[in-house]
Amino acid sequence: METQIAKNLFELRQEKGISQQELAKKIGVSQKAIDFWEKGINEPKASYIARIAKFFNVSADYLLGLAE
Repeated sequence: METQIAKNLFELRQEKGISQQELAKKIGVSQKAIDFWEKGINEPKASYIARIAKFFNVSADYLLGLAE
């Protein structure tokens, strides 16, 4: 089941042209965690949402689908 955060994370990563492995290294998680988040299997906890938002220079609200 795809979630809004899964969709937004995948799109942001594609726009930036980085692999799951590269993003994982930048925010301190495994590549498998990124894969699970993008597939909607799991969702990142708040601390990782903050790291992802900072890395992509977007708000946490945007990642969660609460803002455009």
